[in-house]
Amino acid sequence: MFWKKKDFKQTVNSYETEEKTIEEVFNKAKKSSDFTTITPIEKNNNISLSFFKTLVDSKTLQQSLLQNLKENISVVEKVSDLKNIIPIEDMVVTKDPKEIEKALHEGATVIYFKNQMDEFALLKIGNARLGQRETNDTQNEFSVIGPKVGFIEDIGTNLHMLREHLHSPDLIFDELVVGTRTQTKVVIAYIDGVTNPEFVKTATQRLQNLDVDAIFDNTQLEQLISDHSSSPFPLFVTTERIDRTVGSLLLGQVVLITDKSSYAVIGPVNLMDFFSNPEDFYLPSLIASFFKLIRIFGMLFSMFATSFYVAILTFHFEVIPKDLLGPIINSRANVPFPPVIEVLFLEVTIDLLREAGARLPTKIGQTLGIVGGIVIGQATVEAALTSTILLIIVALSALASFTTPIYKMSTAVRMLRYPFILLAAIWGGLGIYVGLLFIIGHLSRLKSLGVPYMVPLYPYRKGWALGSFIRPSFVNLKKRPSYFRPLSNKRYTPTPSQDSEDGLNSE
Repeated sequence: MFWKKKDFKQTVNSYETEEKTIEEVFNKAKKSSDFTTITPIEKNNNISLSFFKTLVDSKTLQQSLLQNLKENISVVEKVSDLKNIIPIEDMVVTKDPKEIEKALHEGATVIYFKNQMDEFALLKIGNARLGQRETNDTQNEFSVIGPKVGFIEDIGTNLHMLREHLHSPDLIFDELVVGTRTQTKVVIAYIDGVTNPEFVKTATQRLQNLDVDAIFDNTQLEQLISDHSSSPFPLFVTTERIDRTVGSLLLGQVVLITDKSSYAVIGPVNLMDFFSNPEDFYLPSLIASFFKLIRIFGMLFSMFATSFYVAILTFHFEVIPKDLLGPIINSRANVPFPPVIEVLFLEVTIDLLREAGARLPTKIGQTLGIVGGIVIGQATVEAALTSTILLIIVALSALASFTTPIYKMSTAVRMLRYPFILLAAIWGGLGIYVGLLFIIGHLSRLKSLGVPYMVPLYPYRKGWALGSFIRPSFVNLKKRPSYFRPLSNKRYTPTPSQDSEDGLNSE
């Protein structure tokens, strides 16, 4: 049987422990917009087929199933007779609602007679290779360990891949149409019984209230439904990785999938979500925590390194160690510009190289980035337009910005360097401190689908704050984050030996 039950420990809230009727199974499935029921033969409207469109191979459905049904329906008196006319070996006749529900979510088509709801034929005609092609590898979120398949521009394929990863009847797809001209399909994905309904309701209302003529990509929706659209910080995570999307669904977050977009939008999120990588969960906790701290340090270094250079050389000479004072003087001896002009010149040059490399074809862009950086850096030092020490600092700062896994957060950090450089040139260390206060105050006001952006740091959530900076072990991840207000807190039940540790799962 192609939908054999997997050998895993069931939790108390598992749907498999609940008694269900076939009506409840179909009613549950009807909540998703990709579930459909058809009556293929007009002369015999008693026979019906039910299936998920995103899981079924439409070509096999038409050629092997519907065509044979129309030609041989006269010899079919009961469901079991279908085995004689349909050339598909993988067929099972059953009346068990649990078996039917599980088969539906694994790509089966259910055939039944409306006046004989006592047995059902299950045919697996799903396309297991749908979405598995060479061209849908992740382009911007690379992975050394773990899945490397990402979303593509076809919404049907994306929904299929989500269902392939989550064989759960609680995975719900709500479809809406946005854009008066483009009529773009947008699907709100969530897990019923886990995701807080308020998040689904908020996302649905904001999408329904949109009055826009065209939607071309998910990133447009992110800005249109954002709580604070003028903020430089992204309030939703945009990802092309399926494993990150599935992980977010399991935490109780909402996912938006848009037709013709290869990115999924995840919300609500907090600030520290932008420094997490799905690959962290494929590595041991200690190693993953080290790399996460490196990313956070990289973000801070990228934002403040050059502004500290300007502040120290302009106002705070006394903090420079004596051993370092000589090399700095020699490096800047022939530079005619003040530190702020020197820094702005190099920062703009680095950003020009980065943007030009991103817009050019891959091979040319890589060559431009490497050769251009070397040539321009060497030329500016020899021409005494900048110091060698600053060149090293700017190069390290640019390198540190690439450690942020989410591109939009990386661009926000790059942009915020410039205000800090100008504040450092005007007021020195005090300017940096004032700018930092503004940033912290701004972050504390932000919300993502109504959830505070700085949670669990502010408002403080005991037991979850430390987990924002490290990747806790799986023993300490028994519960879903309380600040997402999930309907089901339990993620898994550890064995008695694992449960001996005091985990990060309390309020």
